Amino acid sequence: MDVRGLLTEGFGRITELYDGLAEGLDDESLHHRPGGTGNPIGWLLWHLARVQDHHVAGLADSAQVWERFGLPNDTDDIGFGHTSEQVDAVRITDPALLVEYHHEVTLATARYLETVDEKELEREVDQRWDPPVTAGVRLVSIQGDCLQHLGQAAYVKGLLRH
Repeated sequence: MDVRGLLTEGFGRITELYDGLAEGLDDESLHHRPGGTGNPIGWLLWHLARVQDHHVAGLADSAQVWERFGLPNDTDDIGFGHTSEQVDAVRITDPALLVEYHHEVTLATARYLETVDEKELEREVDQRWDPPVTAGVRLVSIQGDCLQHLGQAAYVKGLLRH
């Protein structure tokens, strides 16, 4: 398997996990905050889709999928550094819309990955770090972030069952 295939497989698994977590969620389970302050499932799913959309669009130099969905917040708000009040303000009324949004983000990611070669993976995309972040490092970072938040959402969903 080449690098492009490996990255495509990784993002595909994120989508499978995302769909499974979103299944069967109602308003209460979407917005329940463990301990009163933890991040709710709805916010976690929103956030990970926003990060993937934002970062992949940046790599591909394309518009974010977000712009077509009319979901809460603008294209620069991906949830990073949200206060407790901002987390509460992200109200997901239809988990199916989140799933549809993430599917579109996955398709946009797949389109970008079709263009990825060794030169693209080595392209520096963020000079604020030492060493600078490459497209390849950014892609691995996106996958890691998504998987971390999926694990958090799965944990919260498990708490709600007990």
